[in-house]
Amino acid sequence: MNKRMLNVIFIFLLVSFVPGCRDRLDLENSTNNLALGVDLDNEDNLLFYLHNPVYGRGIKNENLVLKVKSQTIRQARGKQDEQAPGVITGRKVQVMLIGKRILEHEDWFQMLDVFFRDMKNPLTPRIIAVNGPISDIMYLNPKDQPILPLMLRGMIDTKSAKSETVQTTLQNLHWQMVEKGVTPCISEIQLDKAKRIMLTGAMLLDHKGKFKTSLDTEDTILLQILNKNAKQPVNLTLTIPGHEKSGPIHTDHVSILVQSMNTKVKTSYQQNKFRFDINIKMPVDLTELSFPFDVRKNGKELENSISKQVQKKFVNLIKKIQEQQIDPIGLGLNARAHEYRQYKKVEDHWGEALSKADIHISVKVNIRSMGPLK
Repeated sequence: MNKRMLNVIFIFLLVSFVPGCRDRLDLENSTNNLALGVDLDNEDNLLFYLHNPVYGRGIKNENLVLKVKSQTIRQARGKQDEQAPGVITGRKVQVMLIGKRILEHEDWFQMLDVFFRDMKNPLTPRIIAVNGPISDIMYLNPKDQPILPLMLRGMIDTKSAKSETVQTTLQNLHWQMVEKGVTPCISEIQLDKAKRIMLTGAMLLDHKGKFKTSLDTEDTILLQILNKNAKQPVNLTLTIPGHEKSGPIHTDHVSILVQSMNTKVKTSYQQNKFRFDINIKMPVDLTELSFPFDVRKNGKELENSISKQVQKKFVNLIKKIQEQQIDPIGLGLNARAHEYRQYKKVEDHWGEALSKADIHISVKVNIRSMGPLK
């Protein structure tokens, strides 16, 4: 028997023992779950939601929402299978909605254990906090918009690119929960009075995943600058003192486009507490000026005014973070890298240690452009 024949026999035997698509599931027999929701009812019972697209002629409601009471996600899957027209698959989950009432309890993250044990479950769903009942979101079916899961994913991806929210996937959240030098930050949505979904900014959690506070879109932009996650140019509108408002017209505002950010953090340990010196340089374009001002002659004066106002906003944000004893900036990572021995003493209660730290921030704005007509 020649060598070529031996190779053919070997390949044949190898193919014979390789398992085929034993878990193959035809599309018409499956129910593709694109969104998962977890919430509490008024009696603190766990509610689980699945949002699935429905295909077929003559079907008026193109979305199937399955709601069950259960104790675990895996148990809920079995109950939802009883109601679904096909076998539920979770491989294509796009978003995971977590009700604020869930986030007000510690250790809720353990419920998601099944996603990290079952390899069929994806780790890329966007994690979204819902300020209000999840049912109001799940059963929303606007005719002039994409199906809910794809619309929410699009909102998160586009707004996070502009730093107006954060794009936290299930895998990112897992890292934030196990990493002691940072606390979780997830996007937040709610319905307005007109039943429209509004992306309000970000929600900050402590190291156990418990809700601490929310940030609006402006503070979220500032947070993204501090943790060096702001990649694309961002917009900020500021109030400049000394220019009084005239009637209903705001004549004391200036808007800037921050083209790039250079954030440097110097870490030290002094007088039994950590110290962080944060220096931020901002080359900006002037995009709006609501009061008369000769920028060409007095540009430095305007730069100083803008620098002071931006710095004040950063100081207020840091104060808010320290009061809540959380660290969405990730200053604990700097402390561990530069003051390892001192950090190891407080890593299990880093939020408390950061609340006592001295954090100094300085901002330097440089106006690069005044606009094509100026």
